[in-house]
Formats: sequence, C-alpha cells, structure tokens
Amino acid sequence: MNALVAAAVTVLFWASAFVSIRSAGAAYSPGALAFGRLATAVVLLGAFALVRRVGWPDRRAWPGILTSGLLWFGGYMVFLNWGERLVDAGTAALIVNVGPILIALLSAWLLREAAPRSLWLGIGVSFAGTVVVGLSMSGGGGSSLLGVLLCVLAAITYAIGVVAQKPALRYGSALQITTYSALVAAIALLPFVGVLVREAADAPLSATLNMIYLGVGPTAIAFTTWAYALARTSASKLGATTYVVPALVVLMSWLFLGEVPGWLTLAGGALCLAGVAVSRRRGARTTAPAVATPPLPAEGVSRGNGR
Repeated sequence: MNALVAAAVTVLFWASAFVSIRSAGAAYSPGALAFGRLATAVVLLGAFALVRRVGWPDRRAWPGILTSGLLWFGGYMVFLNWGERLVDAGTAALIVNVGPILIALLSAWLLREAAPRSLWLGIGVSFAGTVVVGLSMSGGGGSSLLGVLLCVLAAITYAIGVVAQKPALRYGSALQITTYSALVAAIALLPFVGVLVREAADAPLSATLNMIYLGVGPTAIAFTTWAYALARTSASKLGATTYVVPALVVLMSWLFLGEVPGWLTLAGGALCLAGVAVSRRRGARTTAPAVATPPLPAEGVSRGNGR
C-alpha cells in the first residue's frame, strides 16, 4: 500500500465518522464518547500488535508518542466533541480546518520541511472551500465563545500531534506508534470510565454501535494508515489532503442522511477538492526525512472533519 492509497483510506474513514458521531454524540457526553472510541481502538490495535509480535517502541519514539497521544488522540477528540455541542456546524468546520495550515507552519518551523508555493496555493484554495462549506452549513445557528475556543484548541492539538508524530515514525512502525499513542490517550481519559458505563446503560444500541465503529474504522484503521502515509511524505503535504474530508462529508450526508446540499455547499466541496489537487502537484513535493523501518499501520468537519 503506498502513501496515497493509505491517505485515501484515512480521509474516507474520517469523513464517514461524521454520520456516526451524530448518532453516538446524541447519547454520549464528549469525554465518555472519546474514551469509548479509544478503548475500542486500543483493544483492536493491541490484539493485532500481539499477532504481529510488535514490541516496545524505541525510547526515542516516546516523546512523539506521548505528545500525539495526549494532545491529538485524547485532547483533540474531547475538545471537538465538546465544541460541536456549543457552536453551529459551519463555525466548527471553519475553525477545525485551520489545522492543516498550522501543520504546514509548524512543519516548516520545527521539521524544516520545504513548503513550495503550490502547496500554499492548494491549502489556500481548500481553506476557501471550507469557508464556503461552513457558511452554507451555518444556517443561522449560534456560536458561544467557549465553543469557539474549544474548536480552536481542537485545531491546535491536532496540528501539534501530527507534527510530533512525524519524528517518532523514524524509530517505530506506524502500528507501534498508533497503538501506543491510543493507549496513552485511553489511560489519560480513564476518569470518564464511570460516565461511559452510566451513559451506556441508557444509550440506544445504534449510538453504541456507532461509538464502536468510530473506534474501529476512523481510529484504529484510519490513524494507522495515516501514520503509514506520514512516514512516507511530509506532514504539511499530508495535512493538506484532509481538505478532501468536507467534500466527502457533503456527499455522504446526501447519500446516507438524505441531506440535499445546496449549490453553495457543492461549490465549496469542489474548491476543497481542487485545492488538494493543486497541493499534490509535482511542485509541491518535498523531501521527507528517511524512516528507519517501513511502518504499517476526530470529530468532524464537525459536521465536517470526521476525525
């Protein structure tokens, strides 16, 4: 599986998470949903790691594992789950999709990754598409200051987590890094166990099944394929591919939820796709640091970013 296919698997699962989050989030609080999702992922990843006889990661990988685990796998999910309850879908989509821009900036600063003009042009076009999609989805909904701040925190923790994970992949496989990052996040969210148990007793089966799906597909599989792709390309370039998610969310909402998008939403989705295409032009290619071993391997354009 090459990096492009792995990235495609990731964005497809992250986009599909949008439908599941809407169901699970109605019955589970932000922390409980994040812990349930991560606990499911840890069980699946742990079983697969045992079968593959994946060992303990190199000590040099642990700074990245701890940082991405606490901030991205853990913090991002809680902040986004919480923020989506306080702001309208368009506002959340707009704020969270600042993430790829932050990734490009942090990668250029901390990882010394080249950021050619075609990459920035593609990010700009895609972000413009996100703005259009966000405006079309707002529908006059309200936005609280706390909700906006939570979505900002989600974007920041996502960006820092991705940039921290990149160097860790030099010292461990994608399966190793993803498994232990998810484990770190699950341990950090253990205080929500009691809440999860109480809410699971009253939650409809559909909500619980959707929470389990979030752990299996958008977390265990998608975060692993993301790490696989990240080990083989630059963080900034891979981050730009996530702008495909809003367009896929619009399509999936149309197909599975019967939510017919307006022309403005469709235009925004088209801009997102066009920007990703521009960012992946030959001029946007950068040289990623070599990796020691070839690794394996949300919550949504909030109504948008499906991770």
